[in-house]
Amino acid sequence: MSALALALAMAAGPALCGPTTAHADDIRDREQWVLDAVSAGKAWKVTRGKGVTVAVLDTGVDGSHPDLAGAVTTGPDLIHSVAPHPGRLHGTWMSSLIAGHGHGSGDGMIGIAPESHVLSVRTIADPDEPGYKTFRDRPEYRASLAKAIRYAADHGADVINMSLGGPNASEPERSAVAHAIAKGVVVVASAGNDGDSKSPKKVDRNGIVRLSYPAAFPGVIGVAAVDRHGTPAGFSDRNASVLVAAPGTGVVGAGPGDSYWVGEGTSQAGAIVSGVAALIRAKYPDMAPALVAQAISTSASHRPSGGWDELVGFGEVNANAALAAAAKLSGYHDVAAGRPGRFDSAPVDPVQVERHPPGLIFLGGWIGVAALFGLAGALITTTMLILRIRGRGNADAEAGQGE
Repeated sequence: MSALALALAMAAGPALCGPTTAHADDIRDREQWVLDAVSAGKAWKVTRGKGVTVAVLDTGVDGSHPDLAGAVTTGPDLIHSVAPHPGRLHGTWMSSLIAGHGHGSGDGMIGIAPESHVLSVRTIADPDEPGYKTFRDRPEYRASLAKAIRYAADHGADVINMSLGGPNASEPERSAVAHAIAKGVVVVASAGNDGDSKSPKKVDRNGIVRLSYPAAFPGVIGVAAVDRHGTPAGFSDRNASVLVAAPGTGVVGAGPGDSYWVGEGTSQAGAIVSGVAALIRAKYPDMAPALVAQAISTSASHRPSGGWDELVGFGEVNANAALAAAAKLSGYHDVAAGRPGRFDSAPVDPVQVERHPPGLIFLGGWIGVAALFGLAGALITTTMLILRIRGRGNADAEAGQGE
């Protein structure tokens, strides 16, 4: 089974419950706990994500949904030849968590970065699409993610959201992620939903889940899921790829048409963190991906007792605190551009100089002086020996000539 096929089986399959019967004016109340959990309201006093493009590499997005109208650009459909009937359910849901702007005041879905823009690249298929099980191992499907990452990076994406994953570390995907990060794109991926699996092939006896890619690729912000109390979700993967966590249970979102869905998964958690990354890039558009990740991780709330663990990483994402952390990092400017990297205009000295006790430095100086005198003495002695040898040689030569 390909990485992408398993990705959607994990990320979308168990996450989809039936569409809600609520009207648009009920949705905001249902999602309010998520907005409160990540301090979105406070963050919006700083920025709402205007000017930022988030590429959603997913099952396609219904840009006509009232909560997303005018906020979606439809990119290429990379799997049309093998899946010509896009479901657009999972992709629309994730996009609404990132950039939903609601029907109006208090109505409909509002995302974490409600003034950001979505670039939709159809990369995977919804499990209920016709032919899903038969085409998922086709070459077009297996190659779609790497192509999608590169397309997004080359067409203006500031953030890439991948609410998907699988166990195979594809070299084209690894290379594509590196390409995106090198271009300054923040890359976010869901950690996976195998945490409650009983299979020894997926979870070891210590509860550590096998790595999922692209979340486990270097530079990618891997996201786990927690519930409304900040408790790790049982289904959420636990491994070294987890940087932070976000709400992932009972999360409402928009679907195709004018529908709304509620469900669970690290997919939702990943989309929420992508929204936070969009807020940071809106305020600090030139901030390097590594610094965005640092701002998100160092400001997380509900931090584990040891500072980090495999369940929630550094803790639950906090949009307002992440913006404050980014402000402190904003003085650092990555100017590598093909040369050895350095940071300029830092508000504090990033290099801690180790200062030795004066006595030790004094002693070290005397050792150096002694070494110099020793070297000089050795040179003088060597020179004298050479002269004596030469003198003896000349004397012997003269004696030989006399015989």
